[in-house]
Amino acid sequence: MTALKEYARLETSGLWRSGAEAQRRDVGVSFGDATLVISDAQGRPLTHWSLAAVTRLNPRNTPALFSPDGIEEETLEVSDAEMIAAIEHVQATIARARPRPGRLRWAILLSTVTAIVALGVFWLPEAIIRQTVAVVPEVKRAEIGRALVAEAAQVTGQPCADPFGMAGLRRLKAAFIPGRTGTLSVMRSGTALTVGFPGQYILLNRSLVEDFDDPAVVQGYLLAELARAEAEDPLETLLRSTGPISAFRLLTRGSLPPETLEAYATSRLTGDPVPVDSTALLARFREAMVPARPYAFAVDVTGETTLDLIEADPFDGVAPKQHLSDGDWISLQQICDAG
Repeated sequence: MTALKEYARLETSGLWRSGAEAQRRDVGVSFGDATLVISDAQGRPLTHWSLAAVTRLNPRNTPALFSPDGIEEETLEVSDAEMIAAIEHVQATIARARPRPGRLRWAILLSTVTAIVALGVFWLPEAIIRQTVAVVPEVKRAEIGRALVAEAAQVTGQPCADPFGMAGLRRLKAAFIPGRTGTLSVMRSGTALTVGFPGQYILLNRSLVEDFDDPAVVQGYLLAELARAEAEDPLETLLRSTGPISAFRLLTRGSLPPETLEAYATSRLTGDPVPVDSTALLARFREAMVPARPYAFAVDVTGETTLDLIEADPFDGVAPKQHLSDGDWISLQQICDAG
């Protein structure tokens, strides 16, 4: 140790008392290996005190009175100022090198708190959303979807419901969303071209059936919406929009507040659609046997931004499957005429 080497040759005399009842005696005082050596007149060591444990009983007073570990029964009285300074210097050096349990505890505590906060801010919300999406059953998704359609209708008006048009809409739904899950609704106004809600509840803008002669346009928009739902679960989209508190409530109580559903439905009515991967979308066109060109030109009349769909149309020049009869399509185009 540097401090001990510095004072290795330092010696002085002192008065040592071995116990409370013992007489003080003259002794020699010198440094050993991390110890204070107390010797008799012949230089024979009487005791060794650990420098790290030496305590000064009378700070700032002279002669200095030391004891091992603060035990006042055994004491050493030193008058030499240089030896006093050396002892305190070595003690300070040892103290600086000693581990600080308090600081370590604070460092551990701070690290733990930081980790907990990081988990709370970054990991926990994401985990809650993922867990909720994983466990919510289809029945509950359908319930949420119906509730969102009802909230949307407060803004757009009730879905178009001409009886003949509804027959065509049911056939369209059966062709692209088979089974009893999900519903297609043609909205009168105030909505984006397509809006998808959990449970395969999809809103269609009336322009998709009224403004185009080719049913492949509305079919293409429907396929695009289904592709979005496949890329990201509509329930997950909802929960990411409304936040982890909504997800936690749905996970623990099985429901979402009406005001949350209202705000989300309203925000979705006019929001921009999420882009769909062209490769995934073309695969859906191919599987459903729907031409991609009518949809591509409906999205962009110039075809510049949808050129990949146009050039890779799997049914270019080939008669695709007819999902709707001419009568079904004509009736569907008139679905908003009643009411």
